[in-house]
Amino acid sequence: MSRRRDFLAANNGRRAPMPGFVLLVRPRGDDDPGIRVGYTVTKKIGNAVVRNRMKRRLRALARDLLPECGVPGADHVLIGRQGGIERDYAKLHAELGKALAKVAPRVGG
Repeated sequence: MSRRRDFLAANNGRRAPMPGFVLLVRPRGDDDPGIRVGYTVTKKIGNAVVRNRMKRRLRALARDLLPECGVPGADHVLIGRQGGIERDYAKLHAELGKALAKVAPRVGG
């Protein structure tokens, strides 16, 4: 995702806050089953080097988990948090799995 309006629309979706990041998921409502993903890390987190490092970690997490656990036909946004850069990658991986399970659509009502 690269358009600001897509990020703003995702802000109205389901939210799963975790210690290292916040996951936003919003179904697009079109017939495309593809998963789109976007990343954002604010200047509060640190300088450009720190922000880019955090985005690389978020991209690696998404590459590992979204193909199997992501919501088809939805936009996923990962927002980096202050503690995410120091957290162990294995913890972030587990937290993303937990967050994806939390925002997954309920089957059977």
